[in-house]
Amino acid sequence: MGQHGEIYDALSVGGEQISAIGRGICVLLGISLEDTQKELEHMVRKILNLRVFEDEGGRHWAKSVMDKQYEVLCVSQFTLQCVLKGNKPDFHLAMPSEQAEGFYNSFLEQLRKAYRPELIKDGKFGAYMQVHIQNDGPVTIELESPAPGAATSDPKQVRPESEMGCLLAASNFLWLQSRSWSSSQSEVEKMLYCSDLEFT
Repeated sequence: MGQHGEIYDALSVGGEQISAIGRGICVLLGISLEDTQKELEHMVRKILNLRVFEDEGGRHWAKSVMDKQYEVLCVSQFTLQCVLKGNKPDFHLAMPSEQAEGFYNSFLEQLRKAYRPELIKDGKFGAYMQVHIQNDGPVTIELESPAPGAATSDPKQVRPESEMGCLLAASNFLWLQSRSWSSSQSEVEKMLYCSDLEFT
C-alpha cells in the first residue's frame, strides 16, 4: 500500500472494507447507453498512460500510473450519468445495470490485461458503497474520447458531446465519466453526482 504502507483510497460495504489501494488513481466509472467497446479501449489506454505523477527528480506531469507501478481502484458509478431536471437528478442516460455489469467487467478485464492484474482493484457492482478518497493536490483532469469522425484524440480538443469522458485527479483520483449527450449545463452541474464520498 504505497511506499510506507498507507491506504490512500478505500471501499467499504456495510461498514466492512472490501478494497483499498496505496498511491495510484481511483476511477469512478459511469457508463452510458451509447458506450461501446471502442470507447472502453480508448479509456483504458488513457487511464494507464496519462502522465499525472512526478518523476524521481520531482518534475510534475512526467510519469503515468504504469511508469510508477502504482495501483488503480475502480468504482462503478451510474450517477455520473446524471442529467438535472431542475433540482432533480435523472439517470435515463445510464446503461441499465443488467448490461452495465458486463461492460464494467470487460473494462476491468482490459485494465488487468494491459497492466499488472494484482494492481487493479475494484468494488462490488451495484452495492451501496462508502468511497474514501485521498486526493493529492487536489488534481482533477477531465478526459474524453473522440466523437465519431473526430480527427484528434487529444482530450483538450474534444467537444463535450464526445462518447466517453473522465475526470482524472492525482492519491490520485480519477473520475471517469462516459457520456454521449450534448448539454449546455454548467461545469458544476456536469460534475454533480450522488455518492457517499469522503475526501480526506
